[in-house]
Amino acid sequence: MTKMSPELGDARLVKQKDWWKGAVIYQIYPRSYQDSDADGVGDLAGIVQRLPYIASLGVDAVWISPFFTSPMKDFGYDVSDYCDVDPMFGNLADFDAVISTAHRLGLKVMIDLVLSHTSDAHPWFQESRASRDNPKANWYVWSDPKEDGTPPNNWLSIFGGSAWQWSGEREQYFLHNFLTSQPDLNFWEPQVQEALLDVARFWLHRGVDGFRLDTINFYMHDKELRDNPALPKAQRNNTIAPSVNPYNHQEHLYSKNQPENLDFLRKLRAVMDPFHAAAVGEVGDAQRGLEILGEYTAGDDLMQMCYAFEFLASTPPTASYVAEVMTRLDDYAPDGWACWAFSNHDVTRHATRWDMPLAALKLMTTLMMCLRGTACIYQGEELGLHEAEVAFEDLQDPYGIEFWPEFKGRDGCRTPMVWEHHGLNGGFSGAGRPWLPISHEHVNRAVDVQEDDPHAIIHHYRRAIAFRQNNPALASGGHDGVKAEGDIVYFTRHLDGRRIFCAFNLSDTPSEFCPPEGTWQAIGHELGSAELSADGNLHLGPWQPFIAATVA
Repeated sequence: MTKMSPELGDARLVKQKDWWKGAVIYQIYPRSYQDSDADGVGDLAGIVQRLPYIASLGVDAVWISPFFTSPMKDFGYDVSDYCDVDPMFGNLADFDAVISTAHRLGLKVMIDLVLSHTSDAHPWFQESRASRDNPKANWYVWSDPKEDGTPPNNWLSIFGGSAWQWSGEREQYFLHNFLTSQPDLNFWEPQVQEALLDVARFWLHRGVDGFRLDTINFYMHDKELRDNPALPKAQRNNTIAPSVNPYNHQEHLYSKNQPENLDFLRKLRAVMDPFHAAAVGEVGDAQRGLEILGEYTAGDDLMQMCYAFEFLASTPPTASYVAEVMTRLDDYAPDGWACWAFSNHDVTRHATRWDMPLAALKLMTTLMMCLRGTACIYQGEELGLHEAEVAFEDLQDPYGIEFWPEFKGRDGCRTPMVWEHHGLNGGFSGAGRPWLPISHEHVNRAVDVQEDDPHAIIHHYRRAIAFRQNNPALASGGHDGVKAEGDIVYFTRHLDGRRIFCAFNLSDTPSEFCPPEGTWQAIGHELGSAELSADGNLHLGPWQPFIAATVA
């Protein structure tokens, strides 16, 4: 049995304070993982069923996307009750089973807290919009219109259009950075902050080991509601919103990224620390992402780590780009900690986004497990799944429906997990029609197919994760700076006298490289690591790594 911590409840694992540093986290999108009751939608009981599989990958923790009570206008990211489970996913007893089963298997559980906004169906908002003088009147961001009746400023919503929605009840506008049905909470109101800290306490006492904090840099807004300035076209990119979205035309100087946000993060960290819980904050900013990451992870009283978007970009990462990202991170966050991901529930799967062959996908996995930072993998990534094609008539994502066909939305990365090649709906559900269609191409890469194929990418993921965990210098050590030479990106990781040199040929052509001085012994042969040649140089094949340790 897993040892528990009796003073904090039977559901809590005893864990080291820094367990998160260098951990490998597996993201579950619960609607699409496993359906246990044949209604076409995944649920918590289905997650319990599949936890042994997740443990077999060797990961340290799972991150479960929102399962709270919700009208599901944005599929759980619009919360109407922070402290209960939506019936489509089960109930609190099912969540308790997730915790107890995960802990028994040695897995930690992180849940996705959406604190910046609620659903407009939340009782807090229902009360707030009823009048201008009720007890929760100030819990959301309300503003009078301009004299001509237009919104108070030029802020834009990520989902398109103005970030302000008119409410006839109060004859005022309310702020929504996302859907109009997702009003922003007012973090300038102390009662709001305390209510959200109580939400964190509720789940910590229930046994969770940490949080993924959605849109962490959106919590606070400029109190004066000043207009955002225009962003020059040359500085725009599509890392946060697609290029067809006018959101990219502004520098979001006042609608998010406010310095007062740090005060709330310190309060949240103080709530988490007695539980040795960890948080990874999602920093959504197309220009200042790494800079904000550095601000939010500085010292030991803010967030442990932040989720970085740099490798969620649409273009394949070259050696020079990887080196540039890691150098900027060292500059902005010398003592901070990033959480890296190549895919998630919001972006096109990287197998499609980067259009890479299988050998390249394997190499990129090895690279992630060697980089300084925590690693996050998204369900199905370990199967090498490509983006699923979803017809317009099958779309569920309001984002995709709004900007179709230039942007097809996020449904293509959210289609159900495939478990069995010959099973109904790929083994995901016994329903006649799941909430999103199963990709036929995915079924051919189902878990049972890959388990029987020694060359399948799922086994490479297991080997790469195990390699990271067997080499603490890779998991939590420092590095000497990431550099690039031609198509090769390289660096040295170090911890307690152990040094590991890593070089990766990020191209489909051979590359030659001279390793650093010293006596090196090649390791990681199970990951395809090369050997030093007789001439003392490295002759790396296409998409090949070289990993070596110093010889004592």
